[in-house]
Amino acid sequence: MKVKLLNVLTVCIVTLAVLSPAILVFSMVYGRHIELVKAQNSTCEVNNNSKANDFLVSQNEGVPFTSNQESISTYNPNLETQKLTAVEQYQLATILEWFFLMTPICVGLGIIGYDRYLVYRNAVFQEQVEMLERLWQQSIEQ
Repeated sequence: MKVKLLNVLTVCIVTLAVLSPAILVFSMVYGRHIELVKAQNSTCEVNNNSKANDFLVSQNEGVPFTSNQESISTYNPNLETQKLTAVEQYQLATILEWFFLMTPICVGLGIIGYDRYLVYRNAVFQEQVEMLERLWQQSIEQ
């Protein structure tokens, strides 16, 4: 039992040691990717704002300025959606990191728990066998 437990713990620790650098590299690369996406989104936002301003200037040429045109904004709901998806992607990456970190630990604990369950069931079975043997011996003696 103790040898099996030691083997399981060793496998869990080695698995964790092997996967930890991969998880660390994944988080670093994904962090850089998120920064790149944010930079691209800000570039798109600047480009969209300049295009919208050019469009407004071309529309306003020869038209007198009115108070209704003050309320025109360059709000782009698509950019908001992209920002939300970037945040959601970051949250998903964090969840995946924790999943890959916790999976070997949970598998190790599951193996240890199942091993203890088998030992318990074996002890209960042995007690039942001993009780039946005693009853059988008593019935033979009578």
